[in-house]
Amino acid sequence: MSNQMEKPTDYSSWAVGWAGFAGVMLIIIGVFDILQGLVAIVDDNFYVVTQEWIFEFDTTTWGWIHLILGIILIASGIGIFSANVAARTVGVFAAGLAMIVNFAWLPYYPVWSTIVIAICIAIIWALTAHGRDIAS
Repeated sequence: MSNQMEKPTDYSSWAVGWAGFAGVMLIIIGVFDILQGLVAIVDDNFYVVTQEWIFEFDTTTWGWIHLILGIILIASGIGIFSANVAARTVGVFAAGLAMIVNFAWLPYYPVWSTIVIAICIAIIWALTAHGRDIAS
């Protein structure tokens, strides 16, 4: 007896792998952002800026920005594993927002901010280039 009721799964293993990568990285970056935010909230003097920049917020303000962004990133990363279009869309926007925030955060943590921006580019690529392949 054939399984006529089952939906054919012709997912690309590359697409599933990249979507998994995007989901995991969103969660990991979210956790790192939460930790980074908590450090900035608890200890105002942990992050030191050596130059004048346009985005000069108090480190406590930056801490709250990173904390809220981290929660959004984790939620969108978890949503990616449901193969939901809305979750992928939120993931793309959350990664884009993380890029903008980390660009503005460059004076405080330049190397880490650059790494996060690069990872967010990979996340956006994975969710936009292969997202349709894994939609259910």
